Amino acid sequence: MSFLTSLPVSLTTILLLIGSNVFMTFAWYGHLKVKSASVIAVIFISWGIAFFEYCLMIPANRMGYGVYSAAQLKTIQEVITLTVFVLFSWFYLGEAIRPTQLIGFALIAAGSFFIFQK
Repeated sequence: MSFLTSLPVSLTTILLLIGSNVFMTFAWYGHLKVKSASVIAVIFISWGIAFFEYCLMIPANRMGYGVYSAAQLKTIQEVITLTVFVLFSWFYLGEAIRPTQLIGFALIAAGSFFIFQK
């Protein structure tokens, strides 16, 4: 993580948010491919994965707050979440991405434009 300290805070924040969202996406949706596992096992495994999400998300938000407003941090996180989810569902779950899904996600991302306006 030492290379992160040499990067601008704005970029470090975004990189940490990307990492945290990868962990969280696996925690929330990774079990969908493992139907044989019990729900209680999946809950505990997901909870363990989510711990690493928090280890990245909390520093990202603490570091990024001041460079970004709270609303901007949340917006960045949501756009990253959608991007990570689209890639996850395509590559990991093997689901086709429909054009209507892409349009819907693009409209959500377009709405984030207004959050960053003065």
